Amino acid sequence: ESATPKPAETVTPIPKKQEQATAPPTSEPQAKKQDETDSRLICTLSVKCHTILSNMSKLRPEKTGLIPSDGVVFSETEVEFYEGESVINVLTREMKKNKIHLEFVNVPLYNSAYIEGIANIYERDCGELSGWMYRVNGSFPGYGASQYKLKKGDRIEWLYTCDLGNDIGGGYAPRNGRKNDD
Repeated sequence: ESATPKPAETVTPIPKKQEQATAPPTSEPQAKKQDETDSRLICTLSVKCHTILSNMSKLRPEKTGLIPSDGVVFSETEVEFYEGESVINVLTREMKKNKIHLEFVNVPLYNSAYIEGIANIYERDCGELSGWMYRVNGSFPGYGASQYKLKKGDRIEWLYTCDLGNDIGGGYAPRNGRKNDD
């Protein structure tokens, strides 16, 4: 009689342990994956220099071979970002990840980064008033890319201007940083 209860005691806990060990991993990770998908922060990023295509006569001759025929350096792509990140964080990470040259300087006076060049296309490569500007959700924020904190669904566009933003809808007069209404 004493031999019968012992095998029952050892057999019963083994299936329970197996059930406990196998049940949570199949349900918990699925729940976590669903939560992670719902809480992921996604925005879109693109980099374009299409304005250069209609200003090739202004372009430095040594830069001609660098300009994509469609003006698209980096096609609009959904990218993940983290809470508290700025436009410059996403641009820096995605350019590095995609092996696209990026050069910027930090400007302490404005507490922000200034983009000098993307894909070896620099400020003043296509005239004195040329350089990189960014807009989010169709608007030019008017302050540095390090200062703009991203929100889920933001659409970031880096655009090359050949005319101080006037050719891309972001024209600013050199006076007081106000939008040029002329």
